[in-house]
Amino acid sequence: ALLRGDKNSASRMIMEEVTRGTRIKDIYLHVFQKSQLEVGRLWLTNEISVAKEHYASAATQLIMSQLYSYIFTTERVGHTFIGACIGGELHELGIRMVGDFFEMDGWDTYYLGANTPVASIISAIEEKHAEVVGLSISMPYHRSLVKKAIDRIRQHFNSSCPKILVGGNGINHNKKIWKHLGADGYGSDAQEAVERAKQLIQKK
Repeated sequence: ALLRGDKNSASRMIMEEVTRGTRIKDIYLHVFQKSQLEVGRLWLTNEISVAKEHYASAATQLIMSQLYSYIFTTERVGHTFIGACIGGELHELGIRMVGDFFEMDGWDTYYLGANTPVASIISAIEEKHAEVVGLSISMPYHRSLVKKAIDRIRQHFNSSCPKILVGGNGINHNKKIWKHLGADGYGSDAQEAVERAKQLIQKK
């Protein structure tokens, strides 16, 4: 439907599934995530234009926003998560999905957006007293920027540094790279990110 430019049909299909009782998390993992990966593959192989890729991402975010009345009603658990895309990274849908999963788990979440300066991330951590920070990249060549960002965050906070998770397609291609980047953990998808964050908080 999205490749046809028909976001209304795409939205209707999703809302019908919600009405039938399909879990929001299942829709995120098995529809939004998989369709975005396929759109990315089609773009990389020049089977669709960048305009179609952008349309599919924007339409998916619009449909996600229609589900927020279901997502933001979870009882709070007293933990805070901040999510951001590093450097010139503009593919923000993945980290938005991660933030929504934290919301569904009862966390207070703050999404800082695409192309976020490290100084802004540090300021947000201080202001919101974040316990976990998620940094996302979709392109492997942004890994060096993630490492620099993590180094700066650690230098700034020292022993009071929040736990740092990394993820996105730029990490998924080498699932052990998170240790080299200086992160505390890695999530291959939104659900794994939440589970890893809870483990890190318990250890802390």
